[in-house]
Amino acid sequence: MGFDERFLGIDAALPRVSEADAAASVGLDYVHFTVVLDSVRRFARVTGVNIDGAALRDVPRGDDWRYDERVPEDWQAGPAVYARNDLDRGHLVRRRDPVWGAPEVAARANSDTFHFTNAAPQAGGFNQSPELWLGLEDHVLEHAEANDLRLSVFTAPVLGHDDPPYRGIRVPLRFWKIAAWNRSGAGGPGAGELATAGFVLDQSPLVDTSEIVAPAPGEAPPLGPFRTFQVPVADIAAITGLSMPDLVVADVLPQTLAAAGWRRLYGESDLML
Repeated sequence: MGFDERFLGIDAALPRVSEADAAASVGLDYVHFTVVLDSVRRFARVTGVNIDGAALRDVPRGDDWRYDERVPEDWQAGPAVYARNDLDRGHLVRRRDPVWGAPEVAARANSDTFHFTNAAPQAGGFNQSPELWLGLEDHVLEHAEANDLRLSVFTAPVLGHDDPPYRGIRVPLRFWKIAAWNRSGAGGPGAGELATAGFVLDQSPLVDTSEIVAPAPGEAPPLGPFRTFQVPVADIAAITGLSMPDLVVADVLPQTLAAAGWRRLYGESDLML
């Protein structure tokens, strides 16, 4: 019951890892989402979730974070990474996104999001604040309302070479997200046109560096704390090394704006959808 690339009625495939990263990567299916785990970095290279906004259910949150028993524990960044510091276990696939369908299915989806394979360390303010980043799926769902409120969303940390080492892992400093929807799907299966929008958020200025070796001067990503940008999907493909040609072609960001650089978002009215 993992990610369904035909969920939108047209193809929206999970971005693929490069040949160089394939040997260290393993795909893990959960209810309504899939995680492609990098066993060396111990975080996801990509996640993909199908969201049926018309069938979402309210399920008690819980907080039962645990290892996925299908892969070795030392492939996963476990509780030691998050102990006695300001780093939160941040969901990659947002907890509520796969929680839809029959009650028992929604409950399993909710539980599945609490695997360490679906987590990455995020500065406390990142995970708890009402920043635009946390509500992007909601804004895009509203835009896609005419198509039964369906989205496919891809999210992961940018696993950069300059991420600072910490307790046996490297703390990701940037995160990316791509939302995909069918902009004209009323004609039945196979009908419609894929649309995508890409976003990047940076947490490097807010990561607690008391135990972390920081990047050399001038190497920190040139963004700012919790600033969210709409960026060309092609840029996300470039900085992650993932293959996603169909998502790149479907990008709704006009070429004239893409050429001007990353577009900072101050509120939902700034979204280009």
